Amino acid sequence: MPTPSYLKLQRNGILSERVKQAYRQLSNCNLCPRGCRINRQQEAHGFCQAGLSPEIASYNAHFGEEPSLSGTAGSGTIFFTHCNLGCAFCQNYPISQFGNGTAISVDELARIMLFLQSKKCHNVNLVTGTIYVPQILASLEKAIDQGFHLPLVYNCGGYESLATLKLLDGIIDIYLPDAKYSDNALAEKYSQAPNYWEINQAALLEMHRQVGDLQLDTEGIASQGLLIRHLVLPGNISGSLKILEFIASKISNQTYLSIMSQYTPRHLACGIPELNRKVTREEYGTVIDKLKQLNLHNGWVQEI
Repeated sequence: MPTPSYLKLQRNGILSERVKQAYRQLSNCNLCPRGCRINRQQEAHGFCQAGLSPEIASYNAHFGEEPSLSGTAGSGTIFFTHCNLGCAFCQNYPISQFGNGTAISVDELARIMLFLQSKKCHNVNLVTGTIYVPQILASLEKAIDQGFHLPLVYNCGGYESLATLKLLDGIIDIYLPDAKYSDNALAEKYSQAPNYWEINQAALLEMHRQVGDLQLDTEGIASQGLLIRHLVLPGNISGSLKILEFIASKISNQTYLSIMSQYTPRHLACGIPELNRKVTREEYGTVIDKLKQLNLHNGWVQEI
């Protein structure tokens, strides 16, 4: 496994400077594209409802991620509480929307990273960590001092600020973003995410610039790179074909994709007629046919 580049940034003082830059953003919070501009240093709360302390719902060795992440020992997932999206169909809505979780210190978060490493996890997987980037960076600095060296996975909804992503350059080894929508109106309607399509495209391009195509070792475990998830929604609400065309033409036809058929109505979706059903075999098949047409062969598809 290659040495994570964040170790070099820590040695030359760059990581420490990134921590300071990130915390400065909290006093006028613009960590995500919403730019709420509230003072989280004084525990004010914007759209995501996150405050100054990191909040987590759980942490464990997770075996349900893509094979290149879970491998044989599991992906060391840390599920952060709250989210900068408001998806009507969120599967984890008690955590993301209702705020189920516990506030912890930066020191405790560092200890969790080290615990997951002690369990031989292949990586530490930061699930919806966008709104806690300063705290994550501070925890990473502390964990490195105690011997932390696992690859970091940035597992996000794809609604990312370029300024925040640049703070993560050389720190995140594996980007795991969603590409949720190619239609801004639908993104705002179902996820409260204005301008999602343009923001998501720019974020995916920046992530790829930083880490390139996904790199796997001889055992098929990811060490670095970009892996894009796409959840197929009923009625082509997600605009899947347009998303795939963008990835093939603007990012790389070697991009690893995880095309998910597992959509199930949860949360508010049960009361929205167009979202209150599963994806049909035909809808999912159309997306898979487009994958083949575009020669996007890397990644995983699901049964339906």
